[in-house]
Amino acid sequence: MQRYFAKETINDEYSLPKEMYKHAIKVMRMSEGDEFELVDNNQSVFLMELVLVENNTATARKVKEITKNVELPIDVTIACGISKGDKAEFIVQKATEMGVKKIIFFNGDYSVAKWDEKRQKKKIERLSKVAQSASEQSHRNFIPEVEYASKLSSIDFSKYDTKLVAYEESAKQGEKSTLYQILNGKIENMIAIFGPEGGISPNEIQMLLQKDCKLAGLGPRIMRAETAPLYLLSSISFAKELS
Repeated sequence: MQRYFAKETINDEYSLPKEMYKHAIKVMRMSEGDEFELVDNNQSVFLMELVLVENNTATARKVKEITKNVELPIDVTIACGISKGDKAEFIVQKATEMGVKKIIFFNGDYSVAKWDEKRQKKKIERLSKVAQSASEQSHRNFIPEVEYASKLSSIDFSKYDTKLVAYEESAKQGEKSTLYQILNGKIENMIAIFGPEGGISPNEIQMLLQKDCKLAGLGPRIMRAETAPLYLLSSISFAKELS
């Protein structure tokens, strides 16, 4: 069933805004009597029924509240070094499907592609739309925030109780227990940092260690910049939802 997100609290009747109307009526070919799910600004989910479609407008009525919670039991933020091409869109789409809370893209020391202030605004707008679309598709109760950081050190790490750095040098040295220990511990609000294609620089590693971040390998194989965050989110889901 199709799911949409509203920016306001839902009353008994709801008039579909322009973009929602266009998708529901023109793309999905919904008509009177059809049902869809609607998430309001309080993350409450309702089953809605279309009761009137006329003159390029549509009205739905509230049928019942849906109480199923599909969110991860912990808040997870991923901070990813900016990479080339459309990797950012791929990361946002798939990380949203896997339950991420927030995604931060930063200009890393080793980033080949960098975003300036002008470019990043358009990028974040586009990526936020990708996050919304992926949230609707995966029936999330929440649309992840997508943010930009001009550099890794500008991120506020103090708000997180668990801070992990995916560091391939740790894996090369045979380290393989840190991630296991972290995921088997108590976590409420976690941030995980991933470098761009070139990795994380020594200066960035030193800064992260000073912020009490833990370096962790993600196994013996070298992953692409867009694969590593998804590996971690899958591991979190297994450890916290399926075990």
